[in-house]
Parts: sequence; C-alpha cells; structure tokens
Amino acid sequence: MIHARLGLAALALLTLAGGCKGPLDRSLDDLIAKRSGEIEAQTPRSVATIGRDGGREGTMDRVPPTSNPSADDLRYQPATEAEDMATKLAAYAAADSESSAAEAMAITFEGALRLAQESGRDFRSAEETYVLSAIRLLIERHQWSPRLFNDTSFSLDGAADGGNFDHTLSIINTLRVTQRLPFGGSVEARWIARATDQLRENATEGYTSSSDLVLSGNVPLLRGFGSVARESRVQAERDLVYAARTFERFRRSLLVDVAADYFDLLTTRARIVNQVRDLKTQQRRNEETISKVTAGRLDPFQRDITANAVRQSEARLANLRESYIFQLERFKIRLGLDPATPIRIAELEFDLSPPSMEPDEAAFLALEYRLDLQNERDQLLDTQRQIANARNDLLPDLDLDASIGTGSDPDNTTGGFTLDPNEMDYAVSLNLGLPLDRTTERLNLRSALIRRDRAQRDYEQTRDNIVISARQAVRQIDLARFQLELAEEQIEINRRGLRALELRDDADPQSILDRQDALLNAENSRDQNRTDLRNSILDYLLQTGQLRVSEGGTFRPLPGMSTTPIEPATTPDATAGTLTDDVNP
Repeated sequence: MIHARLGLAALALLTLAGGCKGPLDRSLDDLIAKRSGEIEAQTPRSVATIGRDGGREGTMDRVPPTSNPSADDLRYQPATEAEDMATKLAAYAAADSESSAAEAMAITFEGALRLAQESGRDFRSAEETYVLSAIRLLIERHQWSPRLFNDTSFSLDGAADGGNFDHTLSIINTLRVTQRLPFGGSVEARWIARATDQLRENATEGYTSSSDLVLSGNVPLLRGFGSVARESRVQAERDLVYAARTFERFRRSLLVDVAADYFDLLTTRARIVNQVRDLKTQQRRNEETISKVTAGRLDPFQRDITANAVRQSEARLANLRESYIFQLERFKIRLGLDPATPIRIAELEFDLSPPSMEPDEAAFLALEYRLDLQNERDQLLDTQRQIANARNDLLPDLDLDASIGTGSDPDNTTGGFTLDPNEMDYAVSLNLGLPLDRTTERLNLRSALIRRDRAQRDYEQTRDNIVISARQAVRQIDLARFQLELAEEQIEINRRGLRALELRDDADPQSILDRQDALLNAENSRDQNRTDLRNSILDYLLQTGQLRVSEGGTFRPLPGMSTTPIEPATTPDATAGTLTDDVNP
C-alpha cells in the first residue's frame, strides 16, 4: 500500500507540474504583439498557423527513392521544319493571356500587396524568423523562472547469504524546485522520499521509509557575479526587439519589391501595346510601298526595306510577349500562387505625388527613422557589454555554497513522509579559485575588443551608406520626373515629324521608318520613365524610413501625400492593342 501511495504521489506531482504550463501560442502572440506595439509596427499572423507538425511519411526510409532513368529509357522528340513558329508563339501568348481566361483572377495593385503577405513564401519565412526569436526569449525567460522537477527511481538489489538471496526493493522520489538568481548562482529546494522493503522479511521488519527536505544555494562572489549573470536574458530580450524591427523593415522592402514587379508588368504590357500599334503601322506602310512600287513611283528595293521593318517589328513583339509571360509567372511565384493559375493584372488606378525634399533633409530623416540602422547602433552597444563580460571572466573564482536540511526521525523507520525539526543539519563552504590560467579568457577579451572595433566600423559604414542612399533617392525622383518630361516632348516632336513625312508624296520610306522607330522608342521611354518615377517615390520612402504598411500589407499614404487618379483613357490598353491582338503579317 505504501508503495502504491508513493507511486501515485509522484504521478500526481508530475501531472501538476505539467498542468502548470500556460497556452504557449497565446504567450507567443502576447509577446510578439507587445514588442511590435512598442515600435509602432504590425504583428505577424497568429503563431498557431506557424510551425505545425507535419506527417512523417518517408522520413524513416534508409534509402529514399531516386528518379533518374537511363538514357535508353528517355525519349527526345525532334522538331520538324514544318512547324509554324509564329503560330506556336502566338498560342503561348494566348494560353497565358490575361484577357483569354474568363476565370482569371484579377490582381490589382493593392491585391498584389495583400497576396504577398497572405501567401508569399518570403513573407512566411520572415514571420517564422520573428517567431523563432520570440520562442528563444520565452525559453530564456523560462530558464529564469522557478522550475519544478520530479525524479522517481526504482531499484531491485540482491545479495547471496548461505545459498539464499536477500532481495531489496527501493523507491526514491525527489521533488525539487530551482531558481536562478539575478546576480548569479541559484537556489534549490529538494524533498527526497525513500522507501525500502526487504522482500524476504515480513512487512513490519523489512520495510523502512524516510524523508529529507533540503534547501541549498550557490552564489558567485567575484567571477560570474552581477549583470554578467543575466547576459543571456538581456541579449534574448534585445534580440526580440531587433527581430521586430527587422520584420517591419522586411514588410516595407517587400512592398517596394512587389510594387516594382507590378509596375514592370504594366510597363512590359504597355510596350507590347506600343509594339502592336507599330506593327500595324508597319504593315499598312508596307502595303502602301508595294502599291507605289507596282505603280512605278518607287524603286523595287524600297519594298524590301518596308518588308524587313515588318519582320523586325514582329520579332520585337514576340520577344516582348515572351518577356511578359515570364514576368507574369515569376510574379505568381512571388505572390505564392500556383504558376498555372490564370491571373489578370489590373491597371493602376492612382499615381503617387512626388515629394518636395532636399537631399540633406532626406539624409536626416533616414538617420532618424531607419530601423536597420537602429539595430546596428544597438548591436554596437551589445559589443560594449560583451567586453565588460569578458573582463569579468578574468576575475578569481570565489563561490559561496550553503545548504540546510531536515529529515525524518531515524528511530521511526516506518513513519511515512514525516519530518523531525530536531534532525536538522547545515553546511557552508567558500571556494576560492585563483586565476593562475586565464589565457583563454584574455584571448576572449581581445576578441571582444576586436569585435567592438569591427562593429563600430560597420555601423559607421552603414550610416554613411544610408545617407548616400537617401540623397540619391531624392535625386532619382527629380531625374525620373525630368526624363518623363523629355520623353513626352520627344513623343510630340516625333509625331509631328512623322505626320509631316506622311503628307509628302515623295517621302523616302527609310526616313519614315526611322521616324516611326524614334516615335516607338520615345513612347517606350515614356512608359519606362513613368515606372521609374513610381519606383523612385516608393524607394525614397523606404530609404528614409518613412514607408508605412498597413496590417493587410497595403501602402499607407502619409499625411499630406496625395494620390492622383489615373483616367482610364490614359491607360495603354484604352488607346490601342492588347497582349493577344491578332496582327496579320
């Protein structure tokens, strides 16, 4: 019966210890929300969706299967000369066309930004990195909280005596709680219960039990004493702040990257529209040239010039369509979508107004607001603290050990779990270790000093690079605005020149083609410069630390920042051509 009670008591204590745990997911959510809130940043999704346990299928296979057939088992189908490459390429464009699939998912600018956070792989990895930092801090905090342990051991001993064996069954249960001290060392309380039964004796003669309650502690007085004892806790707390800043910085960088991809898709599509319009013009001009050659008004070689221009325009259109398909598929991967999912890129509905800012003002804002610079600045302070910790390791070891305990009455061998205050003992010791060999510690100190100097240089270099980037961001906005104005002027100049040549009956076809190419290049430059301006505005906000992202991942305009609506008539698709417009050669 005593044995059963002892086992049940141990099991109950184990259950109680396990039941003291709180919901870890909630603790992680609260910790991350607190750290993100302290820096005015958004929190990732609930940690309950991160790090789920997956299946184990195939994980225990000693020889995982490999698919690598021999050359004889493979087949290669050679292409035939009869294949019409133009038709084949047109089929590729039609299969991936955003206007060919009625079930295509419409992706707006804000929708793309949301998808990048909801299903993007890069965002998921950044979330997990943040959560891992929070987990490390919770583990560290747990190490500094009271920790409860229960150990139960069962042993059976036997000894021969005159050909007969004496069997002894022993059960020892130790319940202990430990606590680390903030200035170094730890304290521990132990309750030890022992029960022994001589199996060949009767219950009253062979059974004994005893109990002990012990309180002990160990405190360093020199080496390891003070703030150095809390180094792991302090660093874990600071690391979570760094992780929160890094995660928020990533969200902003992700918005800029996704926006750049979105703008590039619009630019490529606009170039396709321009190229389709150019090809139709070249075809019409080729027909006019053929008519003039037939009438004897132009030399026959002029027909070859215009026919060659048509072929060149067709080749450029095929290249642009292939580039668009590739960009679109890469964009799906960035958003975490299946590459086979049909999507439709919507036109941008607004433009951002460029800021009025001087380069030095932008540099000042960047030094004030950039989260990555704040991380490097605080990590430089970490290296200073590590130097102090390394110097502490050079001190002698002087440790104070103390313990006090009481046990059950030795005269009452079957009294169960009883303690006798008269059976008390204590022990105090002071241990001194002279620093006769501190070579490793001195080298560690030198390493800490070198790391501090390196961190100082890295911080200064990062600071200077941020200043340069912020200044350049302002200049890039002005440059993009200037180039956009020049492109608009070039379009008008080339349009006037082209109209003047077309009105002349004796105009040289080559001159007309040159002017048409100049117009096409100006239109493409205008579309690219418009994209460059949009990217430069977002990059300016990112480089100066002013970019703000909503919880859903969309762009948050700053007070005073106006968004200019884009009229549908000014979009490329509204004027002429689409990705899959049929153009008869």
